[in-house]
Amino acid sequence: MTSDTLLPPAPVVATRTWSAVLFDLDGTIIDSAGDITRSLAHAFDTVGLPVPDEATLRDYVGPPLLDSLRLSAGLDDEQARHALGIYRAHYNQRAIRSPVFPGIAGLLERLHAAGIPVALATSKPEAVARAVLEHAGLSDYFTTITGASEDESRTTKADVVAEALRRLGDAGVDASHAVMVGDRGYDILGAAAHDVPTIVVEWGYGSPAEAADALAIVHSSDQLGKLLLG
Repeated sequence: MTSDTLLPPAPVVATRTWSAVLFDLDGTIIDSAGDITRSLAHAFDTVGLPVPDEATLRDYVGPPLLDSLRLSAGLDDEQARHALGIYRAHYNQRAIRSPVFPGIAGLLERLHAAGIPVALATSKPEAVARAVLEHAGLSDYFTTITGASEDESRTTKADVVAEALRRLGDAGVDASHAVMVGDRGYDILGAAAHDVPTIVVEWGYGSPAEAADALAIVHSSDQLGKLLLG
């Protein structure tokens, strides 16, 4: 996204007290695009398919990968699952090295200190997401870490958000005024399915068009902090 797409936040955002904050992972907390696209290229090459260009590969970052392999790459279910297995074997060895975006660790620390419950809601497999956050020293800031299930029964962002909200409720958290922080249109749609608004981060991997229905767009962790903490 470019700076000229920045939308002024609605006044309610800066003054509202959020009861919980849900974060996406890839493109929001960690800069993982390079490792993901390299692993995708490896998977395409291994199964004998032409490797898409970098811009096309980056479109795969964020949405559930199995669906993208079916819809964007045109693979049938068996081919898509085979390619996904190759991708994961390659990527899982590299996942924890993805750097955290500047200012995000400090923001998570401030949210935790302010007593605002934080949940992860990512389409990345949950075990991998947990390992990434633990390696980055961020896992203690999260009330729950929710990701896609290993058996693919929970892959859509809407399903992941639903599970994150359920777990927050089980932990005694009031999630009735939750907000999502993400970088793709899939984050907005998945959160909206549960009446949760989304703040889109401009440093992520989405296009300006994807942010059309966002509550606000932020260009820095400092600006995001003001919207979340007031």
